[in-house]
Amino acid sequence: MKISVIGCGYVGLVSGFCFADSGHKVTCIDNSDKKIELLKDNKVPIYEPGLKELLLKNLENNNLNFELNINENIRDSEIVLIAVGTPTGENGDADLTFVHQCAREISEFISPNTQIIIKSTVPVGTCDEVEDIIKENCVHSEFSVISNPEFLREGNAINDFVNPDRIVIGTNEQTDKKIMINLYKNIITEDKILFTSRRSSELIKYASNSMLAMRIIFINEIADLCEKIGADVTDIAKGIGLDKRIGPHFLEPGPGFGGSCFPKDARALIESGKKYGAPQTLLESVILGNENRKKNISKKILDKLDKQSENEIGILGITFKAETDDIRESPSLIIIPDLQENGMNISAYDPEGEKEASKILKDVNWKKSAYEAAENVDCLVILTDWEEFKNLDLNKLKNSMKRPLIYDFRNIFDPDMMTELGFEYCSIGRG
Repeated sequence: MKISVIGCGYVGLVSGFCFADSGHKVTCIDNSDKKIELLKDNKVPIYEPGLKELLLKNLENNNLNFELNINENIRDSEIVLIAVGTPTGENGDADLTFVHQCAREISEFISPNTQIIIKSTVPVGTCDEVEDIIKENCVHSEFSVISNPEFLREGNAINDFVNPDRIVIGTNEQTDKKIMINLYKNIITEDKILFTSRRSSELIKYASNSMLAMRIIFINEIADLCEKIGADVTDIAKGIGLDKRIGPHFLEPGPGFGGSCFPKDARALIESGKKYGAPQTLLESVILGNENRKKNISKKILDKLDKQSENEIGILGITFKAETDDIRESPSLIIIPDLQENGMNISAYDPEGEKEASKILKDVNWKKSAYEAAENVDCLVILTDWEEFKNLDLNKLKNSMKRPLIYDFRNIFDPDMMTELGFEYCSIGRG
């Protein structure tokens, strides 16, 4: 099938490259000449493991092409996939400016019987809005708008795409269902496709991410309780995760959730609840609890220091999670400025996040390795669980520090081992 993917961001590139790898002819389109130039130069504008390899493979087999801006190049496409950004608006709802603009532009060029797939994360009713916009501007009425949300974890996106738990497709048209089955036939078996109405499909994405966000803030608050009573959150998480009704996933405590999905989608679902008179009070508490957690992290660190004589802090990990360069809503963007306001000097290292973080975080001494970030510091803080941090030479790390104090907000080391090595080791929820 011939597919046009509009939006060369995280969702668009992963989707486009994976569809190309499954045998479709894919054209990725964006209005950023910088992104298109990079892609045509065999470079990927985002970091995601395996994405560069997919780019090179599918350029070689002629399944991938790149174009600047929407124009006649979409006329031959059987499917036009919208994967543009839907950032948080002023009121917390999803800003659909790019989606609506995309709908207006493609309406000028699509051929009859084109399937328009909304891959962007959008509120309930957006497919209806896109359909109305295209009807107003299109010279023909033979097209379909289908909801097909993505469920990709940054750092594991390619595997999630080609080995999904399920594919959710919102359409009631039998013809559309057959086309979507054909689209995914080399990726997933038909029994793993869930067909729903468009509105149900749109809501499934928000509800899924919001439930995962609730699990994270839940285990974080349990971790706080463990610290007070002398329990171990690792045992708690394992104990409740063994219950088949609950499962083990997203029960790892940390400095708070961030990224492009959980905070944005939870806020958008809260706003949808307000709009339709169905308040999402539990989610409101989740968002508040998550923001408070980020703010309280710096206090935990400062409480371990003599602020009169100890003001050098090393930070390991800036991105909101490992295996991504994404810093959106990362806890580090709250924690580091707060530490600086309290007189701390910050050295920091992240394998992939420095480029974007340095545009936002000021007066940070950026280092080229974890060992450099640890040199002569009074405290080393782990905010992201990159694999390379788990494999550090701990004796070398300790010898470079002024005070061997580590505050590990990802619980990547064993407390007994760290104590034996001579560290003052603080983790979370392991009272």
